[in-house]
Amino acid sequence: MREPKRITVFLGYYGSGKTELAVNYALYLKKLGKEVTIVDYDFVNPYYRTYDVKEMLAQNGISVIASAYANTNLENPALPAEVASVFEEKDRYVVFDVGGGEDGAIPLGRYHLEFSQEVCDVFFVFNARRLMTADLAGALEAYAEIAAVSRLAVTAIINNTHLKEETDAAMLLEGQEIAEALAERTHLPIAYLSGKPEVLADLPPRYREMEFPIHCYINLIF
Repeated sequence: MREPKRITVFLGYYGSGKTELAVNYALYLKKLGKEVTIVDYDFVNPYYRTYDVKEMLAQNGISVIASAYANTNLENPALPAEVASVFEEKDRYVVFDVGGGEDGAIPLGRYHLEFSQEVCDVFFVFNARRLMTADLAGALEAYAEIAAVSRLAVTAIINNTHLKEETDAAMLLEGQEIAEALAERTHLPIAYLSGKPEVLADLPPRYREMEFPIHCYINLIF
C-alpha cells in the first residue's frame, strides 16, 4: 500500500465509484490509527454520497463535513465553513469525496491556495464500464477535463472498473489495459486496482501489491 498523504482527493467521472472508494479509504486510514475527517464535496449527485453513511462513519470515529443541505433539492448548497478547518488541523488526515465529472470538480478551485500548500494524493478514479470512459479516448478526455477544472495535480490513477454485481476479475483486468494506456499517456502511476475481496482474489499474483479491497457501504457501485 502507498504511504498515505495527509490529504487525499478522489476525482472521477460519474459512476466511477469515487464515493465508495473515499469511504473505504477513510476507514483504512482509521485502522492505521489516524484521526480522520471525510469531506462530502459532492454538489452534483443528490442520491449517492458520503453523507448517506454519516452515522456508520461516526460510529467508526470518522468525522464528516457536508453541506447542511446535503440530500435536499437545494440546487446550489453552500460550502460549509468547516471545510477551511481541515487545512489548519495538521494532525488530522482528510479525505475529499468530490462530485462527478468536471462540474463536480469545479468547486475545488475555492481552496486552490490551501491545496497548493499541502502535499496531497489526488486520485483519478477510472471505470472502463462507464460509457464516457469505456475506451482510451474517453478516459483521456474525462481526465483532462476534470484535472483542468479541479486545478489540482493528479498524482495517480485507480482502476475501479466494475459493473455492480456482474463484476469479476476478468472485467477488472479489461479495465486495467485501458488504465495502463491512460497511465502511459498521462505519465502517472496506477496506485490501486480496487474491487471486492472475492474479485481481487482471482487476480494474477503480480497485482497483489496494488490491490485495494472494497466493502460495500453505499448501495452504489457493486
